[in-house]
Amino acid sequence: MGEIDASMVGNRTWFGGLFNSSGKRRQVSAEKIVLDLTPLQEQRLQKLKERLNVPYDESRPEHQESLRALWNASFPDTELNSLVSAQWKDMGWQGVNPATDFRGCGFISLENLLFFARTYPAPFKRLMLKQQGMRAVWEYPFAVAGINISYMLIQLLELNSARPKSLPGINFIKVLTEHEDAFDVLYCIAFEMMDAQWLAMRASYMQFKEVLEATKQQLERELSLEDLNSIHDLPAYNLLCK
Repeated sequence: MGEIDASMVGNRTWFGGLFNSSGKRRQVSAEKIVLDLTPLQEQRLQKLKERLNVPYDESRPEHQESLRALWNASFPDTELNSLVSAQWKDMGWQGVNPATDFRGCGFISLENLLFFARTYPAPFKRLMLKQQGMRAVWEYPFAVAGINISYMLIQLLELNSARPKSLPGINFIKVLTEHEDAFDVLYCIAFEMMDAQWLAMRASYMQFKEVLEATKQQLERELSLEDLNSIHDLPAYNLLCK
């Protein structure tokens, strides 16, 4: 395996070293912001919330097709024998049927993974195959980690609330104005952040929750920056360009 970039290793405060630019930019308080949504923001936020309410249904042909598409994007040279197959374990599912894992977050967690695989194929493969850095004996399961990241973002952005009250949620709506697929891109960024944190902590399987919480805290800080208007303004966006 190749060595990870030197800026991403070392002590557990790696976030400060990797994203110095976020430390120099001002964070603002949510109390100073009045949330008055534009019609476009209302429309895009509602569309995103509707996605959250779609459970994964293994009997629906379009859901089956999305799952098959995920396999093909992940392993284009290997034929999937069946939608219920031990092959899925190679991607980090808990069992032979990913439908069991999707119950925790719904169809959007599959959409997030598929978006990552199709939009940023090189980073997706690098994380899925654990090609970068010194890996642990007991690695985090890639696909299940992805579902946890989807759930974490939903909570962080308060997407199950009528209106976000925290600054990350409020700023996300601003970003959503510029990028309709902002949630999916943010998911890809968060996955990169989580993996980098995992390597920096030299974590193992039992520390996944701790790693995810550290990722959430850093993402919360970046989404609280005063001059955040675009998904590209997030310091961690650069991780997708590696």
